[in-house]
Amino acid sequence: MGDFAGLNLGGQVGDDPATVASNRLRVAASFGVQRDHLLFMSQCHGSEVAVVEGPWEGEPPGVDALVTTQTNLAVAVLVADCTPVLMVDRIAGVAAAVHAGRPGMMHGVVGHAVDAMADLGARSISAAVGPSVCGRCYEVPEEMRAQAAKVSAVTAAVSWEGTPSIDVAAGVVDQLQARSVAVQWVRGCSRESGELFSYRRQHRTGRFAGVVRLLEANDGAV
Repeated sequence: MGDFAGLNLGGQVGDDPATVASNRLRVAASFGVQRDHLLFMSQCHGSEVAVVEGPWEGEPPGVDALVTTQTNLAVAVLVADCTPVLMVDRIAGVAAAVHAGRPGMMHGVVGHAVDAMADLGARSISAAVGPSVCGRCYEVPEEMRAQAAKVSAVTAAVSWEGTPSIDVAAGVVDQLQARSVAVQWVRGCSRESGELFSYRRQHRTGRFAGVVRLLEANDGAV
C-alpha cells in the first residue's frame, strides 16, 4: 500500500517486515526454491563479487554481485533506479546477479562479475539488463558526467531540462559488449514508469528485483 504498493522486496526501506517476508516467500516459490535459497546481498555501490554455494550463514555479505554454479539457488539484485544485470552461461552452468549503480558501473562491477564467472568456466555469457533510471532523468553535475564519460563515453547524456546527466545502463551495456557478452536490454525508465519503484521519483519507496536461477542439467536459466 502507499509508498510500497506492489511487490516490494526491499527489507530496509520502511515497509512492514512481515509484508516484505511474504513477498520474498512468493518470489522464492515462483522460482521453485526454498526461501533461504533465494539470496539477496547487502548492496553497497561497490565492485565486490561473492561466489555463493548455499544459503547465507548469518547476514548477507556487503557486495554488489553474486555468482553461482548451484541449481538450487536463485540469486537476486534489488533496485529502484540502479541497473539490474542478470547473466548466465547455460553451457558452463554459471549465473550472476549484479547491482550496477553509477558508482558500481564506474568501478567496474560488471567486469568483475564477468571475471568471476570466467573463473568458474563461463565462456559464452548472455545478459539481461533490466529497467533503470534513463539518461534523460538522471541529472548530475557536469563534473560527475565527465568522470563517468571517462569510464564509458556513451554514459554522457542530457536531461529533459537540457542539463548534464548520466545514462548508467548505456555504460553497463557498453561494458558488457566490450567483454563479448550478448545483451538483451529491457526497455523502461524507472522514474517515468508508475509500475516500477524509483528513488528519484519518490525517496520513500520499495525495491524491485532481478532474479536468476540455473536449471538442472544445463537446461538454461529462469
